Amino acid sequence: MKQTLDDFICTWAKTGGPEIRAYHKNEWCQPAHDDQYIFEMMSLEIFQAGLNWELVLKKRPAFQKAFANFDLNKVAAMTAEDTEKLLQDPNIIRNRLKIQDTVSNAKAFLKIQKEFGSFDHYIWQFVNNRQVNNHIRIPVEIHSKTPLSEKIAKDLKKRGFKFMGPTITYSFMQAIGLVNDHEISCMDNPG
Repeated sequence: MKQTLDDFICTWAKTGGPEIRAYHKNEWCQPAHDDQYIFEMMSLEIFQAGLNWELVLKKRPAFQKAFANFDLNKVAAMTAEDTEKLLQDPNIIRNRLKIQDTVSNAKAFLKIQKEFGSFDHYIWQFVNNRQVNNHIRIPVEIHSKTPLSEKIAKDLKKRGFKFMGPTITYSFMQAIGLVNDHEISCMDNPG
């Protein structure tokens, strides 16, 4: 049987559309250090909770527009009136709690930046500034949460973050490359 490029990417990305494949190739598990991007990924992970990641990626440009390209100061300054406007936007996922929590998280994010100099410094300290490479052989080895995601989620909650339980936190860790969960055979594996 002739092999194709699909034989050399992570199993979860094989059935996805162009948004999933581009995200898998260019972003997933790639170490990120830009605070604005990190905040965007945190926010998108929250909107994904209970839904489909491909749906979130398709709506990503609309989310970027709705949340001022995830500019922390602009999102932190959003009002209840802004929330009401976003709830009328059919291009995003219209969930009041998730919108409000994104605004609240922007405020908590800014506090961490003030304390640590950047959110990047704060979040990467949990892995001693080195990506955790999980050497995934088969898809079932990918976790939905770990003791580390539980530790980070607990600390985020203590610092005022909303909607960041251990499972969302683990997806967030993958999104910003704290962990590398690419399958060993994947041609996009950064490790």
